[in-house]
Amino acid sequence: MRALWRAAIGGAAILAIGIAAGPLFAAEPVDDLLVLAADVSRSINDDEFQLQRKGYAAAITSPQVLGAIAAGEHHAIAVAFVEWAGEAEQKVLIDWTVIDDAASAKAFADRLLAQPRSFVGRTAIGSALDYAMNVLGESGFEAARHVIDVSGDGTSNQGASVTGSRDLAVKAGAIVNGLAIRNRRAEAEGGYLAMHTNPPGGIAKYYQDNVIGGPGAFVEQIDDFNSFGEAMIRKLVSEIASAAPRDGGTGGAKGG
Repeated sequence: MRALWRAAIGGAAILAIGIAAGPLFAAEPVDDLLVLAADVSRSINDDEFQLQRKGYAAAITSPQVLGAIAAGEHHAIAVAFVEWAGEAEQKVLIDWTVIDDAASAKAFADRLLAQPRSFVGRTAIGSALDYAMNVLGESGFEAARHVIDVSGDGTSNQGASVTGSRDLAVKAGAIVNGLAIRNRRAEAEGGYLAMHTNPPGGIAKYYQDNVIGGPGAFVEQIDDFNSFGEAMIRKLVSEIASAAPRDGGTGGAKGG
């Protein structure tokens, strides 16, 4: 009994020291926290979805992206992959994972390619941003930059306000970047689908005006899903190599 009591007292003393001195375990530092938020709404057919999914996998394992990671202060980033569609349709396919070399990048890509498609619903960009912010808050890592990377081919037609969610994310210190995909197949079908994927000024302008925000935020535009991987490589290199500090930002701030 005395042994148990001494163990209990010792445990309490350690806990008290930990509380007084701060967290017992410091968060692992990385150069970027990056949520990859992929649109899998119904305007994206199965072939386009496969091109998008394979493009993400090819980008994260590319020599250009790995070189950008290696050039960072900590030589590592932490990535979470989210798929989203309608208002209540968001899912973490791959939870927070450190990528710091070719092996960890390949493991991430292999896991991604093995996952089935999560949804085929409507398009709730604002709700996706809100979800991504919750994912950022649960990372368990420490980084100077918190980035939400949203890819999509259409305007928001359900869920939370896009600009409202964007502004809240920026105010909390996140940077929201966009990859705007011109879906020529959907445009050719006409009707609502064409208006959804090709709003006035084009989908890139819609993302520029409504989705992106934060210091140095930008939109990467592509003309079809076939060039998704190449565009994602350029985008990730720009995001990882950026030295812009994380701060409160200004709601609605935009980049070129």
